[in-house]
Amino acid sequence: MTYIHQHPDLPKLRWDDARLLPLLGDVRHRQGRLLGRMECIGFDLRSEASLTTLTSDVVKSSAIEGSILDAEQVRSSIARRLGIHFSGEVTPGRDVEGVVEMMLDATQNYSEPLTVERLFGWHASLFPTGRSGMRRITVGAWRPAHIGAMQVVSGPIGREKVHFEAPPADRLSREVSTFLEWFEAPTPTDPVLKAGVAHLWFVTLHPFEDGNGRISRAIADLALARAEGVKERFYSLSTRIEAEKKQYYLQLEQSQRGGTDITPWLEWFLGCLGRAVAGAEQGLATVLRKAKTWERINQHSAVNERQHRVINRLLDGFDGKLSTSKYAKLAKCSNDTALRDIQILLERGILIQEEGGGRNTSYRLV
Repeated sequence: MTYIHQHPDLPKLRWDDARLLPLLGDVRHRQGRLLGRMECIGFDLRSEASLTTLTSDVVKSSAIEGSILDAEQVRSSIARRLGIHFSGEVTPGRDVEGVVEMMLDATQNYSEPLTVERLFGWHASLFPTGRSGMRRITVGAWRPAHIGAMQVVSGPIGREKVHFEAPPADRLSREVSTFLEWFEAPTPTDPVLKAGVAHLWFVTLHPFEDGNGRISRAIADLALARAEGVKERFYSLSTRIEAEKKQYYLQLEQSQRGGTDITPWLEWFLGCLGRAVAGAEQGLATVLRKAKTWERINQHSAVNERQHRVINRLLDGFDGKLSTSKYAKLAKCSNDTALRDIQILLERGILIQEEGGGRNTSYRLV
């Protein structure tokens, strides 16, 4: 079996621009349209949208590798690091904090150069205990030669199927240096296309004992952030990859077993990215609904802080019906104050009273 890293033309990867241009144009159009829509909403809602996207990105990138993270812990960690208000009180574990640290460094500090030291730092963040599961691994350094060949295998013991074998350890320092030099050098290659090339190239090198997939996707996210020139993230490539995981691994395997023409991989990558951007609007529907609602509310006059807090809870998907007593609890005020607030919101056409009355009186957003 000959793998792509054994090809004499490496690292000169090739692709067919004519086949990729329509896909690249579609992705670029979708990115611009999404970013344009998000620029039209307020700062707080943009921050909330980015928080939602980053949370999904971290959770799904780990899920691709079979590592399940608590979404509320991830959300709490990201919100705290970015200074975004978050009502949850969960305490993130070390594993969550490490993955979040890597992802935020990739997306928030996208203009900083990608270096060996930075990659080592990402790897150390992923494995703060120096273990992958129960197994001790080399952390913050390239995989050592003594562990033997790095293979991607599946199947029962004795009947394993080898999908891929990475380059030997003694080549890693030189190979990664070549990759990083290419990644940081100015090239005519579109940055979105560069994200797809970088992902395949780095995961093919497989320079660490574990975590290569997550780091490869972080590198792709860094390249995508550079392509857009913004720190905020409004779509998640990893979320889409996780939904298409079987095809993702198949495309990787076929590309890593082939020659240096990686057009089929880039076609799939751009298609997957396009589907990620297209699906972002549905994933951010709550945030966009909030933006439209607040635009309508603020056309006349602003609401007070208590009313603002309760309306946001209703927009987030309030469980049950809103009564005067529940309003008072959410707004942390007396029942009399809650009733006055509700009357104002009714008069302004923001709330409407549900059918029924008396002790069961409840309200909902118009």
